[in-house]
Amino acid sequence: MTQANPSILIQGGRVIDPASQYDQVTDILIEGGKIQTIGPCNDLPSSNERHTIDASGLIVSPGFIDLCARLREPGSEYKGTIQSETKAAAASGITRLCVPPDTDPVIDTPAVAALIQDRNELDKHCNISIIGALTQGLEGQQLSEMYALKRADCVGVSNSWRPILNSQTIQRCMEYASTFDLTLFVNPQDHDLAQNGCAHEGPTASKLGLPTIPETAETIAVAKYLLLAEHTNTRIHFSQLSAQRSLDLIQQGKDRGLQVSADVSAHQLTLTDECLSEFDGVYHVRPPLRCQSNRDGLRKGIKAGIITSICSDHQPHEVAAKMAPFAATEPGISSLETLLPLTLRLVEDGSLTLTQAIACLTQGPAAVLQSNEGVIQVGQKANLCLFDPQSEFQLSEQSLKSTGKNSPFLKQTLKGEVRYTILDGRISYQSPPSL
Repeated sequence: MTQANPSILIQGGRVIDPASQYDQVTDILIEGGKIQTIGPCNDLPSSNERHTIDASGLIVSPGFIDLCARLREPGSEYKGTIQSETKAAAASGITRLCVPPDTDPVIDTPAVAALIQDRNELDKHCNISIIGALTQGLEGQQLSEMYALKRADCVGVSNSWRPILNSQTIQRCMEYASTFDLTLFVNPQDHDLAQNGCAHEGPTASKLGLPTIPETAETIAVAKYLLLAEHTNTRIHFSQLSAQRSLDLIQQGKDRGLQVSADVSAHQLTLTDECLSEFDGVYHVRPPLRCQSNRDGLRKGIKAGIITSICSDHQPHEVAAKMAPFAATEPGISSLETLLPLTLRLVEDGSLTLTQAIACLTQGPAAVLQSNEGVIQVGQKANLCLFDPQSEFQLSEQSLKSTGKNSPFLKQTLKGEVRYTILDGRISYQSPPSL
């Protein structure tokens, strides 16, 4: 872990802070872990203790906040560990990530939440926020101890992708979450419609003979949770959406005054179900990759502000997990290190402005967490990312810092490299010098 710097001077970077609409080439002075000055710092007295970063040609943005990243610890350390995956997160410009509750053991007690935080503190590369379990053991029957999870600083509760089959149980869970002012994170999927599907219901799945998950598996769940949120006055966040029709329902909920937000994973904005043609398990994700019209609809949903956050939905796997026949492989992509490049693709193709793209990685997720992070402001803790939006690199198993090498973007040339990540006023990642 990089030792704390008493003072850091970032010179000549293009500082973009979507929250304040600030966009200017200038300097940032960091002292005592906090932003001291935003503006020209030419007259500073020289200091041997100050670390100076030449940020010419770099974007200086708030540190990225990832609303969904599985670290695999505790329970599946052969896929990844807190140390390995937070190290990969730091190299990706991420200063805070959210851990879902589907670890082993499940995060349904303060003890498991404390275990994760304690292990992260041993060699801290980024901050962790924990989403506690909505039901005990994620079994969908008994309510978890939400008050205890709230006191353990869990930012919300979720049942992840595990089903809750009884609607009355869902309503009771939402009532308790609302009582304790906890955000309910929902992966919307109707269990009966999804069953054991693995592909989008459409021509590609029909041609390949793969079991399907129709769009309605998502939209029916979205509609149900919106109605229950209205009934219980629950703050709700829909995670990893895949269907355009879901956005229409969410916008209607917003129009009715519901406290509702949504995110989408970066790969859903890039890939489509046509990628499945070779039966390569690396494209097996949940929710499944959908058709181009859905992908384009999700992009428009971001531009329109219905979706305010882009997440990695990082799920590292060992090689064997992706080697079975497609439907039998484990879903998920190792995606921390492609979060920024895939988001920048939306800028390159004109779907988003650079400020809008950065907002989806900073301001938007911070609002979901009701956090004062995701901004560049004097007096705030210095959580920053410095990246070169034009720098190209080829993604390889060797370059991936995550233990999981299960990325469909291997051997592809990507654009957008993180040069520095600053966490709470210290350098948590610095890219190696070019040869």
